[in-house]
This record gives sequence, structure tokens and C-alpha cells, in this order.
Amino acid sequence: MLNYRMTAYILGSIAVITAGLMLVPFLMTFGYGEDLTSTTLGFGVTIAILLAAGVPCIVKKPTNMHITSSCGFITVALAWIMMSLVGALPLCISRVVPNYIDCFFEIVSGFTTTGATIMTNIDGAPQSILFWRSMTHWIGGMGILVFAVALLPKSSPAAVHLMKAEVPGPEFGRLVSKLRFTARILYCIYLALTVLEVILLVASPKMNLFDAVLHAMSTAGTGGFSNRGLSIGYYDSVYIEVVVTVFMMMFAVNFNIFYFILIGHVSTALRNEEFRTMFLIYGVTALLITISLTTARIYENFWVSLRYAAFQTASMMSTTGFTTTDFNSWPTICHALMVAVMFVGGSAGSTAGGMKVSRILIGAKSASINVKKANSPRGVFTVKLDGRPLSDDLRISVGNYFVAIFMLSIFSLIIISLAEGSRFDLTEIFSAVATCINNVGPGLGAFGPMYNFAELGYLSKIVLTLDMLMGRLEIVPILLLFYPKAWIPAK
Repeated sequence: MLNYRMTAYILGSIAVITAGLMLVPFLMTFGYGEDLTSTTLGFGVTIAILLAAGVPCIVKKPTNMHITSSCGFITVALAWIMMSLVGALPLCISRVVPNYIDCFFEIVSGFTTTGATIMTNIDGAPQSILFWRSMTHWIGGMGILVFAVALLPKSSPAAVHLMKAEVPGPEFGRLVSKLRFTARILYCIYLALTVLEVILLVASPKMNLFDAVLHAMSTAGTGGFSNRGLSIGYYDSVYIEVVVTVFMMMFAVNFNIFYFILIGHVSTALRNEEFRTMFLIYGVTALLITISLTTARIYENFWVSLRYAAFQTASMMSTTGFTTTDFNSWPTICHALMVAVMFVGGSAGSTAGGMKVSRILIGAKSASINVKKANSPRGVFTVKLDGRPLSDDLRISVGNYFVAIFMLSIFSLIIISLAEGSRFDLTEIFSAVATCINNVGPGLGAFGPMYNFAELGYLSKIVLTLDMLMGRLEIVPILLLFYPKAWIPAK
């Protein structure tokens, strides 16, 4: 059942918060002397719309602030759709991206931290628009509703359902007893890591402060938007690549790990099974790609191959999507490995996309248990993660998620194949679907690192936009929008 008044209150709060955040690029239009009838007007009109819609909803608090789990999921889905619909207006009004469907695709790609783009002249775009694109990554990475919970003066009964719906992963856990403090801790860690990356990037003589801020926000959200058409490859700097690689992997780590380290529980953090597995997968994949590149003599020696393999593996596994080279020219085995880590993704509770390492672990252990049960029907076996037994409900939800992702991928593949005809081959379409569902960015072939999604038809862009939203919100919140019983008013 849906508490309409509380949902309107939450959406109004999100609208006002988004308007406040949009003031930054709005003021930048004056600082950079941009056209007042273009970007300044675009951001100004959008801020006015957000305030006009949001303020009336929050003037008076609802008397009943309780919401159900399904209401929380629907509210989160509506919030993300609202943010994307309105967030696309500055691009459309300023005519930087003339078509609204393209604008919507671009901003959904930003908020969901996918990084797939339809913009063909990124280097020539206004600074304020480039900043807003990267800022959507930073907002969407941790989640705008988590930010709203952090700002609450006291814990709301709705907070737990909102955070469960928005924070990615099979389970949601508090760091401290009060949710608003958990949200504040998460955002403080998030902000501190972002600032640290800005400092390290601006230390390079090849990157100015504006570029450093944009790339730090994109790295933090594991999104991958850049203000350079060649992405990180534009700078051709080993130092910058090392810094970005390290931070891409850091933001793909469950933020609870950083909290445990901060309070001195380093050994607990390092024993985390998901943490160790993620870096094992990363290390093995990067090494295999390095060996493949060296054997195929794509680059002059092992160390240069390692440079590109380490960066691109981190970029794909963290689902950031930055690039330093055109990996379309790499051997097929490298493409297969990158697609594999793209589906695996980062850790639950991180800003990374993908299916999450914890789900892969749970799925693998469940499969192993099924084999053991087949061999010993009377045996008692339990799936454990970090030494903790997992409930059957959690195991079932993980299995259901795998099935849902598979079905969504197949459905999207069929629709886009019908819409595009013979313009793209199966590998290219599959990579486009996979990169959007897993919120990565670049795909293969026509959707590779040196290209974009501009040539797709409108139907294909709408399907991929839906894939990005469902991938970021992990399917259920979007599906509930189409479930009539979920819209029954609460008593």
C-alpha cells in the first residue's frame, strides 16, 4: 500500500535538494561567462520548476510518516525517474543536446553512474553542462535518498525502507543504531575520498582543478563521464592512471570496510570475504589480460601491457567506464574477460554496478551445496558468508535476481535487435545491453571506448535507459511501478 502524502513529501524534499545542488552549475554559467539565454536559462528554469514542485509538498509534514517496504521501493523509483526527467532539462533548454530523449538518456546514464553517452562533441560543450554531467554521477553514486536521510533532523520511520531500496546489494546493514547517522557516516567517507582524489589528481601538472574535480566526481560515483573525448587517455600520464585505478577500486569496495578501518577494526575489514574475493578476481583478470596483450604483441612489452590491462580491468570491474586506449583492437579473450568482470561488478554497499561480488559468492556457494546434497541427500549443509549462515530467503532472492537479470538482458537484446535491424551485429548489441544493465558505459564494436550511443534509434535508447534504471535500482523498484496493488492507498 502507498502512503501518497508521505511519498509526495519525500519527492518534494528530493526536488528541493536537487535544486540546491543545481545552484552550483547555475552559478558556474556566470563564472565562465556562458550565454545567458543558453545554459544559464536552462539551469535557472530547471531550478524554478524543482522549487515550484517541491516546496508546496514540504511546507507541512505528514501526520502519518509510516511507509511499507513496497511504498519505499515505489518512492525510490519515482524519485529517480523524477530526478532524471527534470535533470535532463538544462541539456535540452540550452540546446547542447537538442533532442529530449537523448537528454533523458544522458542524464539517466549520469544518475545511474553508467557513463554511456550520446554526446559527440564533449570537448566543446559548456563547462557548466560538463560539471552537471559529472555531478549526476556523484549524486547517484551514493544515492540522493541516502543524502536526504542524512539531512533528516531525526530518524524517520520511512528511512529504513528508502535506504533498503536504494543501497545496492543483497543485504542492507546499519553501521550504527540510527539510520541518519549511518547515512552521514557514509557520505562523510564518500566526500573525504572524493576530496583526496581531487588533491592527488591536481598534483599532476597535466590536470587542472576543474578537470580534477570532474574526474574525481565521476570516479567516486564509478560513472566515467569525462570532459575529454579521449577520457583519461587524453592526459597520457602513468601517474594519473595509477591514481584513478586505485580510487576506482576503492569506490568499488563496500563502504562498511572503510568504517571498520576508521574505528580501528582493520583485521575485521581485511577478513571480509567479499573484499578479498573482489581483489582476487581483479588481480587474476588483469594478469590474464596482460599476458594475452603481451603474447599478441599489442604493446611493446609486458609493463606497457600491464599498464593498460590494470586500468581497463579496474574500470570495467568497478563499472566506472573510463578508458585509456581503444580495447576494440585487443584479442577476443580480453573482451570476454572484461565482459565477465563487468557482470560481476564491485561489492555490495559500494557505488559500483554489476551483480555484486557477494551475490556471485552466494550463488557459487549455493550451487556447491546443491551438488553436495545430490551426493548426500541426508546431509545438512549451510551456506555461509564471513562465517555467518545465510537464510534461505536471501539465497532465493539472489537466485531470483540472477534470473531477472538474464530475462531483462534477453528481452532488451531482442527488442533492440528488431529495432536496429542489421545496423549492428549481435556482439555489439549484447555489449550495449550488458554495459547499460551493469551501469558500466563503454561496450564493444560500435559502442566501444572511441564511439558512443548516438547512432541508436529512439526505441533502442528508451530500452537502454530503462535497463540503466533497473540495473542501478536492482529491478524490483521499477517493476513495482507496474504492479496495481502496490498503488492502493494506505489507510
